[in-house]
Amino acid sequence: MPRSTVPVPRKGRENETMTTSDDCSKLPDVLKDAQAWVRKLTSGRVSEWEAEAFRRWRDADPLHQSAFQEAAHQWRLLESAVGGVLHSNPAVAQYHRKALHRPRVGRRAFLGTAIGGATAAGIAAYSPFGLWPAAPQWDADYRTAVGEQREVRIDERVAVAMNTRTSLRRTGDSPQTAGLELLEGEAQVDVSSAQQFFRMTAGVGRVSAQAAEFEVRYLDGRTRITCLQGQVLIEHPAGQRQLQRRQLAVYDSRSISEIAAADVDGALAWRRGEMVFTQAPLPAVLDEINRYRPGRVVLVGDAVRDKTVTARIRIVDIETALLQIQRSFDLSARSLPAGLLLLS
Repeated sequence: MPRSTVPVPRKGRENETMTTSDDCSKLPDVLKDAQAWVRKLTSGRVSEWEAEAFRRWRDADPLHQSAFQEAAHQWRLLESAVGGVLHSNPAVAQYHRKALHRPRVGRRAFLGTAIGGATAAGIAAYSPFGLWPAAPQWDADYRTAVGEQREVRIDERVAVAMNTRTSLRRTGDSPQTAGLELLEGEAQVDVSSAQQFFRMTAGVGRVSAQAAEFEVRYLDGRTRITCLQGQVLIEHPAGQRQLQRRQLAVYDSRSISEIAAADVDGALAWRRGEMVFTQAPLPAVLDEINRYRPGRVVLVGDAVRDKTVTARIRIVDIETALLQIQRSFDLSARSLPAGLLLLS
């Protein structure tokens, strides 16, 4: 089957719509919708009805077409910036090649008639360095952006606090089976007033709790469950764990750990607007910083990968913390478009 591409509007095309100065104030909100459409159209998972929904959205208002052109332009700039990094820096290119061996989200989509009248340009669904959300997160019912935290109520007895870059999907068709799936990220769940069990899925495991409070962190295929109040049952293909207050367990797709004492202060640092590290490897610290910072910090080379960090970093002071890391480990920094920062 030939590889397909997504046609993306180019500057100077006759069918482009000009945005006037009076329209500019309206563009930021609709631009978010346009960016969502760009991500969707490049996911390789677009049904006929979704393509028709896009056509209706695009044709409903000239601002929609303008916003889509701007979102597509931003995407092309990001591709260009990443391409330049890969061409000029062999160490980053090696990192990129390793990432290419991870599971892909699918082939490129072809929606020529959906976008219409534009020059074709391919956009890969793969996200180098995690600069945009992965395709499985796009159909989440609740989502937080980079650096955003929010609270949602599933019903009057279930409250969920979501950390940055977190995606949740509702599960169950009735109040008796209602629950959540954590697609990625970190959430604190309060079911202390629930009259029945509430269930939350993360990876291959499931958490069940009633009259309890717990925290779930699911990143890179690894899940950590921390019981804050009450009792929490973890069900995993490799076994079950019953957690009591201030206990935790960790699992991945193959195994689940034994029950251990939990560092509740560290687990809930994000609720206070902090990141807490105790003898943490430098790459792990940068991975955590990347969750709260637009773009991506990339550690190039292996010279300081075995260094550790002990620190308490306020999320609002991330750039200051990066400068301190740079100086502490005698690193040079190179800033690139789209928030890329190379440390070497």
